[in-house]
Amino acid sequence: MLSSLSTSSCVVVCRQPLKKISISVASTSWRPFYIRTHSRSPLRVLVCWAKYAAESGVDGSFSLRMVPPSLFAAEKEEAKAVLTLFLKKQGLSSALAARVINKSDAFVDHLVSQLHSVHKSRYLSPKLIFLDTAGRELTTLEIRDALIPYLETLLEEYGGILVDVVENFPNPPVKESIEANYQNPITEENLDTLVSPSNAILDSKKLKALARVSEISPAGKFPAHVCYLVELGMDLKAIREVIRKFPAFAYYSLDRKIKPLVEFLLDLGILKSDIPTIISKRPQLCGISLSENLIPTMAFLENLGVDKRQWPKVIYRFPALLTYSRSKLKGTVDFLYEVGLSAENVGKVLTRCPNIISYSVEDKLRPTVEYFSSLGIDVAHLLQRSPQTFGLSIEANLKPLTEFFLERGYSIEDVRTMISRYGALYTFSVAENLVPKWEFFLTMDYPKSELVKFPQYFGYSLEVRIKPRYAIVKEHGVRLLLNQVLSLSGPEFDKALRRKVKKKHNN
Repeated sequence: MLSSLSTSSCVVVCRQPLKKISISVASTSWRPFYIRTHSRSPLRVLVCWAKYAAESGVDGSFSLRMVPPSLFAAEKEEAKAVLTLFLKKQGLSSALAARVINKSDAFVDHLVSQLHSVHKSRYLSPKLIFLDTAGRELTTLEIRDALIPYLETLLEEYGGILVDVVENFPNPPVKESIEANYQNPITEENLDTLVSPSNAILDSKKLKALARVSEISPAGKFPAHVCYLVELGMDLKAIREVIRKFPAFAYYSLDRKIKPLVEFLLDLGILKSDIPTIISKRPQLCGISLSENLIPTMAFLENLGVDKRQWPKVIYRFPALLTYSRSKLKGTVDFLYEVGLSAENVGKVLTRCPNIISYSVEDKLRPTVEYFSSLGIDVAHLLQRSPQTFGLSIEANLKPLTEFFLERGYSIEDVRTMISRYGALYTFSVAENLVPKWEFFLTMDYPKSELVKFPQYFGYSLEVRIKPRYAIVKEHGVRLLLNQVLSLSGPEFDKALRRKVKKKHNN
């Protein structure tokens, strides 16, 4: 009789009538439980089992199959061989790879567990039956095909610290902070799949989530929700990246969470090709109730001025907008009113730059407004023209750009004029954009005042637009306004150039 069963473990079944066992396998230490065997049967087998209530279709019961110690040992050796080969391909010497393997028993057990997960039909049966054999062994190629993709996933995630992860498993070094609390509530359905919070660290949650979406069935297929996302145009690399950012996504129900959201977005007019990008940006959307949260939030935003016809663009640009609380949304909108925007312009700003909602009013928006006000800039006008500017760092972005122009002889009034004419100017990098374009501008025989008249110069590509257009003008020996050189379309530029050439010849 079995009791105190939990997820994915290994137990030794001996011929003693009653034996208490507690073995730590993979990433979790399991509670002790009892197995009673028939004393007349001299069995001594290693049982590797897992709870697959949803997948097995055996009325939610435990599906088990016995694995002899010899087979389990052979699988461990194969797993070690695969891991050794993989480490050597990453540049480790044979000796170093061997030392890593010797320190990684827990991780090797985890690989065998992953192997059983991939080929679970071979290890499952409707009830617990004691057998002397578990059938044909997996071939080396089958084992490699099961484990190499998983190891590659871990390499993508951990890079240079993969060896540390392997040696320290199940407590690998934490590479980055992962959201500690799932937005999707833990239910009976996923409870046994999640890592026990008392025994696991955040990285273990991520590893389990990545393993879940990397599983390949005996039929050679990925899990249903992975196949569905692939059909939408989301590649496996993108899916794994989503899991790294938000592990809970691996446990979202396809029929209750993912499909309803996708169908809702398609009904709004969002292109199917845009769905993967939206999910990648904000996978938490799949965990939000449509009727209780998403739709009411959209109605609330429409009342604040968001153009309902623009929802496809708004959601594509910033899907996180729909995950913010009403109080957060209202707080930002109230601040926009405070700085002088009309109700109509608030709606336009939210439609054009919905991510402004993500900016903290007190830590980001208000200090930025105060900085621009100190320069004498019309803040409401700038917010309307270039709301994305208010998400920039004052010290790292805004002040350096102001100083860039002041150091080159421009006055504060010149800077105000430039900003009023081209609000996006402050969004450019000084080192990567302004400096090289400024240095080329000095060779163009224009006075510095030309940039005050046409600051949009900094918004054009130096190599694709500025240099080629200016070379044509120089070749013809004429002079055009900087605005004409860059802003005119190809045919209009040709017309202006011909007029100048003709006028030159007539004179």
